[in-house]
Amino acid sequence: MSSRSTYKYHFKVDGKIVLSGITSDLKRREKEHRRRWPTGRIEQVGRATTHQKAWEWNRKQTEERYGHAR
Repeated sequence: MSSRSTYKYHFKVDGKIVLSGITSDLKRREKEHRRRWPTGRIEQVGRATTHQKAWEWNRKQTEERYGHAR
């Protein structure tokens, strides 16, 4: 069984999503993003999942946002 230790998230500033991502530590990641966007907040998306499933979700988010994978 795969470990469900990866979180999906949106980082929002003034209620607008400025990026989506995955991490194993939401608090640390929020602190990192707040260096650039001091008023931003992380919003967890769903439950913790496997790294592979989270990576697939993140790729889909990127494709939807930018029309292609980064």
